[in-house]
Amino acid sequence: MTINQTKKMEAIAGDITKLEVDAIVNAANKSLLGGGGVDGAIHRAAGPELLNACRKLNGCETGEAKITEGYNLPARYVIHTVGPVYHGRPEDKTLLENCYRNSLSLAVENNLTTIAFPAISCGVYGYPMDKASKIAVTTVADFLKQSEKSLNVLFVLFSGSDLNVYKDRLQASK
Repeated sequence: MTINQTKKMEAIAGDITKLEVDAIVNAANKSLLGGGGVDGAIHRAAGPELLNACRKLNGCETGEAKITEGYNLPARYVIHTVGPVYHGRPEDKTLLENCYRNSLSLAVENNLTTIAFPAISCGVYGYPMDKASKIAVTTVADFLKQSEKSLNVLFVLFSGSDLNVYKDRLQASK
């Protein structure tokens, strides 16, 4: 699946591991060595070379991002970011903003033009979808306004209800 190049931000339901984009974002844990949810799916689809590459990165702190090749994925790269576990504290919002900002910065630094994000921190990390989507869309929109580079962003959601949350958020941001 390829994305429509005329849009800056779009939300779709689908499997992030099947997208033909420059980079997909992995909602990783601090070890970067695989886990459940989207992290496990990306590691399985990319193959063992991804795990070997992640071992060399020596982990990743919450809010930071690191990049590897995509290996067996249709995406050329995987940008790994560690979202916060939701506790309702102000720093949760800051850390989640940093996940998006740092991932986008890596995309720009590597001259990428298409990037796909899952709903970072919304699975087992417990971030409420409505709050996380607002942070995601606002942070990405602000980054795109300030960036001189052309960057197309996809938000890839697993369920129809999550997709509707993001579509409503994108519509409200226009």
